[in-house]
Amino acid sequence: MNRSTTCSTAGKARLTGDRLQHDDKPVKLESRYPVHQPRLADMILPVIPTTLTVVVSRGQSRNPEKRGLEAKIVEAAGQLPGVVVLDVPHLYDLKAGSEVMQTLLAVEGDMVVASWLFPRATHWLLDRLNVRGQVGETVFDTEAAAASADDSADGNDSDDSDPAEPRVTDLYPRQGRSIYSLDLRAGDADRMTAEIARIAALSEQANEQAANEAASADGSQPSANENRLRFDDPATRRWYPVIDYSRCTNCMECIDFCLFGVYGIDGVETILVEQPDNCRKGCPACSRVCPAGAIIFPQHKAPAIAGAPVEGDEGFKIDLSLLFGAPDKTADPVAMAARERDEQLLLAGRAAVGMPELRSRSESKSAPPDHLDDLIDQLDQAGI
Repeated sequence: MNRSTTCSTAGKARLTGDRLQHDDKPVKLESRYPVHQPRLADMILPVIPTTLTVVVSRGQSRNPEKRGLEAKIVEAAGQLPGVVVLDVPHLYDLKAGSEVMQTLLAVEGDMVVASWLFPRATHWLLDRLNVRGQVGETVFDTEAAAASADDSADGNDSDDSDPAEPRVTDLYPRQGRSIYSLDLRAGDADRMTAEIARIAALSEQANEQAANEAASADGSQPSANENRLRFDDPATRRWYPVIDYSRCTNCMECIDFCLFGVYGIDGVETILVEQPDNCRKGCPACSRVCPAGAIIFPQHKAPAIAGAPVEGDEGFKIDLSLLFGAPDKTADPVAMAARERDEQLLLAGRAAVGMPELRSRSESKSAPPDHLDDLIDQLDQAGI
């Protein structure tokens, strides 16, 4: 069943509570499932009142179990009143200007994003794509935080960052809506759907009026397919860093270290990933030299680099992440990063440069105190 309403398509798209608008002018809207391939000028979005947008980011592989889990969540979430479900390709592979990106940028209000990435990686990946908001806390985050607290109590806490050093989000906080990130690797469609229902109930727009408007739009409940949209935009696999601005101190070590032109600065001199496709596939070197641990490679096999809530010690008696390239506890991460960078330089036909000079690391970690100097100062003060 298709539903549509008539309007002009000029101006900037905006998904509001019950329709897509372009500069406050109504637009022709239709919805069709399972495949959605409209022109930008005829962007298809649901006409029903929206209290929450759920984005399901499909995995890059064709694993039938993964496809089945995604389909279950799309189906179950689509049955919730006032919830619109966008079934999209892998978020990490999306490029600016694509149909999917235009739709995501048009969404207003709270979002739940389910992907095959760590929640921290998902949130800051969306932030890089200009889909921004505050971090919404899920029951899964609460469980992970409790486990992390237990690890800290056991002496496994390795966070040595300076809490007094300002982060980028302290200077430029994210405002407005909440974005909740779910890790599909949890593998429990029922729990995830229940969490989506809980978040929908908490949303400021979730109220009886929205449900009543949905039922009375044409005198009947909307079809189950009308609030589920699938996008099949072609996308190639990509590899690039994502910056966690809640950790980033804007020290600029990454832009100094990377010799491939990946990083740049914006109009207020904040670091950003300016040329993501300049990054060398498989190279995570810049993440190792970041003193704040703010650089994420969402597809890296070492959880700490891929955005896991843990750092370094993964809680195993045998650290399996070492098999996937995580730094040895006894190894110098800067030396490892320099080696990884030199390997990529040589592959690109350029000369290796060796160990870097890292300005903020050298400034922030001062040399051990010289006790002889202290003694001489004390003798001078005593007049001896």
